Amino acid sequence: MPKRRSLRMLLFVAAAAVLVLSFRFGFADAWVDQYAWPASAASELERGPSSAAPVAAEPKADPVPDAKSKSTAAVLSNRVAEYHISVKLDERLGTLNGEQTVTWKNPGRKSVGELNFHLYPNAFSPGSTFMKESGGQLRGDKMKSGGEGGMTLTSLTTDLGETLLPRLHYVQPDDSNKSDRTLVTFRLPEPVKPGATVTLRMAYTVKLPDVFARMGKAGDFVMAGQWFPKVAVYETAGTRGKTGEGWNLHQYHGNSEFYSDFGIYSVRIEVPETYVVAATGFQTKPAVVNAGRKTLQFYADDVHDFAWSASPNFEYVEDSFSSPGVPGVRIKLYLDPLHKDLKDRYMHAAKSALAKLGQWYGEYPYSTLSVVIPPADANGAAGMEYPTLVTGASAQAASSGYDLERTLVHEIAHQYWYGLVASNEFEEAWLDEGFTSYTEDKLMSSIYGVLPNLAVESSYLTDPQPLNQYSWRFSSSDGYAENVYMRAKLVLSALERQVGDKTMNKIMRTYFQKYKFRHPSSEDFQKVVESVTKTKWNDFFLSYVQHGEMADYAVESIESKKTNEGFESTVLLRRYGGNAQQVSVWLQFADGQSLRKQWDGVQNHIRLQLRSASPLTYAAIDPGNKVVLDNRKYNNYLLSEVPKEKRSRVATGITQLLEGLFGTMAW
Repeated sequence: MPKRRSLRMLLFVAAAAVLVLSFRFGFADAWVDQYAWPASAASELERGPSSAAPVAAEPKADPVPDAKSKSTAAVLSNRVAEYHISVKLDERLGTLNGEQTVTWKNPGRKSVGELNFHLYPNAFSPGSTFMKESGGQLRGDKMKSGGEGGMTLTSLTTDLGETLLPRLHYVQPDDSNKSDRTLVTFRLPEPVKPGATVTLRMAYTVKLPDVFARMGKAGDFVMAGQWFPKVAVYETAGTRGKTGEGWNLHQYHGNSEFYSDFGIYSVRIEVPETYVVAATGFQTKPAVVNAGRKTLQFYADDVHDFAWSASPNFEYVEDSFSSPGVPGVRIKLYLDPLHKDLKDRYMHAAKSALAKLGQWYGEYPYSTLSVVIPPADANGAAGMEYPTLVTGASAQAASSGYDLERTLVHEIAHQYWYGLVASNEFEEAWLDEGFTSYTEDKLMSSIYGVLPNLAVESSYLTDPQPLNQYSWRFSSSDGYAENVYMRAKLVLSALERQVGDKTMNKIMRTYFQKYKFRHPSSEDFQKVVESVTKTKWNDFFLSYVQHGEMADYAVESIESKKTNEGFESTVLLRRYGGNAQQVSVWLQFADGQSLRKQWDGVQNHIRLQLRSASPLTYAAIDPGNKVVLDNRKYNNYLLSEVPKEKRSRVATGITQLLEGLFGTMAW
């Protein structure tokens, strides 16, 4: 016992000495930095414990957007790039003046002798590929005359001061359009060895376009998305099934969105003092105000982009939220004044969506989620996703419907598929938009009881195309949207119908957990499906992902005749498209009797031979609309009493009637 007491005493003295030294050298607060504390909690820690008797809590002050947060310590991604950016908004000229230091780490096994950067603002310059392909419009919003934008690099040096601007040249690997300046490359003085880093210093000016396609300005509202020079993705062997390594290089197209590596962002933003700023990540220190201007410092790690928005008119609302899968998040609303009275609807939608996503798929790893509601004249900035920041629908007149909620939960669902899984949206956009649209339906059903009508949505599909093709290779912007949003969602719904809800939930969760922060491919998703179901799905993915097929099950013909014993009928069923799956067949007889059969659909047709006491009235295939991807429901049902030649005349007459009706309409 005496030895143990002596040992405890020595340990106590040593601990006290360490504590004293920790205060002397500033280590005492280091543990605080391991957690993302709310600002109020952090301030309590800074004050220290009080020996006074407890007192009644003071009334809670209104939240302010300049409150600071702190970083988490865990490293979640490979952090290929690190950006330190300082940007100043010139609200009179509509420009951004930026300086940045970028450190890029070679993630591969070969030395790399050149770097490539995306200069996305140049998409809004005359002659760009984006302008040619989009016609200067996106999702119904058109660029105003004189509303162009662009980016000019004014300085590019190594960390030793050597200029690299003379080495810079623009490349157009997708279409050879020499007027496109959205992708730039340059040789480095020395190759970057595997695992080594290179640091560059850059200065640039961005002319903000009048917003019609995600980024830009509208009056005193600014949406800065894809606004700084961003390093392209260097894909290593094994990424998305690649056998080799190299740069993934694409221009900014009319249909395409984006693809970036994960990294660290430390961004200082200067705006007029009256402006409120929403940004990716969190604010690390109080704003510094000087001569009518203010500067705010933001930080984010394990994200692959940084966006921000600013306006003097934002109505700011903040609340903290936690649930299983959401350890603790500050939800920040930046509302247009027209929607300030809808703050409860926005907050409820954000909390509910995060709670469901955390429960279904896995943890939301960030400490903030910011929601920006643009003004009506900035509709082009609406409905867009960025890491930890989303824009909802623009502030139009309040609606009693669910459009407000639907847009917001869709964008929040992007935080998982776009933000964390981070697919290549240039080449496989369906892995983000399709998964997000599928998740949107699940959220709307679970939170609001709003169910999708998949049969009707399937009937809208008139131009099915392969899903895993480059975004700009779809036939049109409508074809792109129809396939990567709607058809892709229906492909996932069709998979769910075949495996069941429980198994589908396991597939989606497994896919998220395995591939978050890893940039997966369509093949990676197929491997997860096969691993979970213990079944090969080659035909399914070949038909609906690699090819642009739809399912089409039809009652081709019915032949009936009277016999001495009653009636004999032959029903010809046919599968015109899609992969084989089991379908139900309903057979109805004149005496009220009915018969249900199953067809596995393996062969492209089958004949059903029937004997009955009364004549067959009709046959229907897939009467419960279980085949989600069947977009030709009109051939799923056939009456038996109509002779073949009469059926042809009836069908022709209906077709002529519809053509005449639609011909009177202006499309």
